Amino acid sequence: MTLNTVLADSAKIFTKFLWDLLYFPLWWYTRGLLGVLTWVGHFLKRRLQSTGLLVWLTNLFTPMFGQRDIAGKLISFFIRLIQIGVRSVVMAFWVIYAFVALVLWIIAPIFIIYEIAFQLGIF
Repeated sequence: MTLNTVLADSAKIFTKFLWDLLYFPLWWYTRGLLGVLTWVGHFLKRRLQSTGLLVWLTNLFTPMFGQRDIAGKLISFFIRLIQIGVRSVVMAFWVIYAFVALVLWIIAPIFIIYEIAFQLGIF
């Protein structure tokens, strides 16, 4: 291997590294953010399915176990109301979790740059 080949390859590697370093913030706030938004949508959809909240809401006025008398209907209604309340709290937790993850994704580079500048004594 000659010195010219080593220098040319080193220049290519350095150029690629510099391009990746400069392109990273643009990627983070465009394609990367779009990927995180897609993840949040899929995550919340899976959490909604796992809690079964929509099933409980659609069957709120349906009597459980096929009991059509007034006591069966009232018991079914109030039990489902309690279930919907609890499952809504669980779903609210997952929505807050996903929102915090999204906010952390957005502010992470800004925080990292600030910390690097702080350690270098710029701030």
